[in-house]
Amino acid sequence: MSLKEYKAKRDFSRTREPNGKKISAPKENFFVVQKHAATRLHYDFRLAMEGVLKSWAVPKGFPSRKGDRRLAVQVEDHPMDYARFEGTIPKGNYGAGTVMVWDIGSYEVADGDPVDALKSGKIHFTLRGKKLKGEWALVRMRPRDGDEKPQWLLFKSGENARPISARAEDQSALTKRSLKKIAADNDAQWQSNRTSESKRAAARPAGSLDRKQNLQTSGKMPRARLKRADSENGVSKKNKFNLPLLPKRATEFVEPMKALVSEKLPKGAEWIYEIKFDGVRALSIKRKSEIKLISRNEKNFTDKYPEVANALRGLPAEEIVLDGEIVALDEEGKSSFQLLQAANLPGESRPPIFYYVFDVLQLNGKDLTGLPLLKRKEIAQSLIAQLPDAIRFSASIQADSERVLKEMQSRGLEGLVAKKAESKYEIGRRGGAWVKFKWTSEQEFVIGGYTPPGGTRSHFGAVLVGYYERGKLMFASKVGTGFNQKLLKSLYEKFQKLRQSKCPFANLPEPKNSRWGRALTVAEMRRCTWVKPELVCEVRFAEWTRDGHLRQPAFLGLREDKDPREVVRE
Repeated sequence: MSLKEYKAKRDFSRTREPNGKKISAPKENFFVVQKHAATRLHYDFRLAMEGVLKSWAVPKGFPSRKGDRRLAVQVEDHPMDYARFEGTIPKGNYGAGTVMVWDIGSYEVADGDPVDALKSGKIHFTLRGKKLKGEWALVRMRPRDGDEKPQWLLFKSGENARPISARAEDQSALTKRSLKKIAADNDAQWQSNRTSESKRAAARPAGSLDRKQNLQTSGKMPRARLKRADSENGVSKKNKFNLPLLPKRATEFVEPMKALVSEKLPKGAEWIYEIKFDGVRALSIKRKSEIKLISRNEKNFTDKYPEVANALRGLPAEEIVLDGEIVALDEEGKSSFQLLQAANLPGESRPPIFYYVFDVLQLNGKDLTGLPLLKRKEIAQSLIAQLPDAIRFSASIQADSERVLKEMQSRGLEGLVAKKAESKYEIGRRGGAWVKFKWTSEQEFVIGGYTPPGGTRSHFGAVLVGYYERGKLMFASKVGTGFNQKLLKSLYEKFQKLRQSKCPFANLPEPKNSRWGRALTVAEMRRCTWVKPELVCEVRFAEWTRDGHLRQPAFLGLREDKDPREVVRE
């Protein structure tokens, strides 16, 4: 689609907004809502389709009660990378004011293709964002004399939306900053004295990593100490990184970058590979003497993994944000999610816990997300060089993809993450620069109930699990193996706090003649206990059946780092 109107309205020598450089469309639909304090405060709603962001200005924000409506004025298409634009547009420019990424997530259009729905003038969609969850609809109104742009009505359909707190209303979905804080940081505004500095920075040598092919899978690589410094870039100007001028960013939690699931391992010189760890993703945040470990869904794991937090206190920086995975290693040195779960059960011996660092996002107030991946990994590796063994570097593997694949499978590992070597860190996005490839059948599911115990088992017999499809929770399987007595008791206690009378699965009951085995019929459902779909678990299984269920599923543990609404069939 053309971005001529978008480009014609902007002078990119005077604004730091994206310049419309072509970016390939993502493999999944996503939306963004940007709160825009311009001449008048309004919200910009954008849906990704046809390689651009279709955009509407919504003066009064999203309706929350079923049947409520708001005016939505369709404006020019925006480039895809505008979805992560947050900052200020200087006075004298089109749209001057402060922009916040107020909400972001995925969307689905009911009964059809998004482009077809747009052309028809009625888009019924489900949003799964950080703040907006549920169904809405956009309906185009008949044009009237004097209308300069297409006028639409934004309706709330389905159930009422959940209330948004006053704090969340003025908080970025990406950086947690308020509008006032974004304006004060001024981290995206053009300044006249930056042009020459940027040109000089671009001419500097970028620094490089040793790109020899290797199959080092984990542990400590040869490293150099990173010297402390109070320079403008947050690292010594004499060190090997030789960083260009970088924008400032408050040292705080941001939503981690995500990987797309793929049935094939990407090939080519532009890709590097990392081990897919079987643990818990966490950002580590240091502000002076304070250390926090925060999961991808913003749960605080600091007290849960004190050995990791304590080991990070020696980081050679005043402020820093690292991205990595908390894992427990078995006797063969492989990460084990079950072992990690057992670490926090009463009476269980605690296995060795490690934090594998694979990225750095911020350093002493500077935003590193715009640097190439290999550069960020080089910095991360040097930053943790002198830390205790609990902190390890997740090394990149640069070799022929087939060779890597055979080597990893022979070691009993479960998968790889392929990353483009020159990719930027895309906050909160699953855009395709990172790809997850697994050769074992394992994924997350949402727990919606349990069956009564049988025989000598206590507490419950099996958990009932499912996944979301078009905003509805779909039953996938009973999972009755993988539990010991302590885990049964621990889960049962959690279930009692979430009990409800209504079945949460949209595709139950099942017919008696189900081909995959004993069906969950009306009679069987009377024996089940239902729970609110708030717990996410990891399940290993042999395969999906033709009926869309799991064969030979086994329970691995709870996933506290995943939002239930993000769980879909992989």
